[in-house]
Amino acid sequence: MKITLKLFASLSDHLPASAKPGNELPLEVAPGATIAQVIAPFGLPPKMVHLVLVNGHYIAPEQRLAQVLDEGDVLAIWPPIAGG
Repeated sequence: MKITLKLFASLSDHLPASAKPGNELPLEVAPGATIAQVIAPFGLPPKMVHLVLVNGHYIAPEQRLAQVLDEGDVLAIWPPIAGG
């Protein structure tokens, strides 16, 4: 099934060069794939996976291992944000 992965800020460094202009990558994943399974191959540091949204809905950290993605979902991830 097809989904879209979007990585923002410093996490975009984990995307292939071809995906960097828009920070998004169309992916073909197995039916029943979880968030954790989708992001594992990208080597994202766990402490940097802070804000996770699926189709604009927040996914709490304790749900990310089991949250199954569906055809057409958009998975967006941001690192922790600091500012002043």
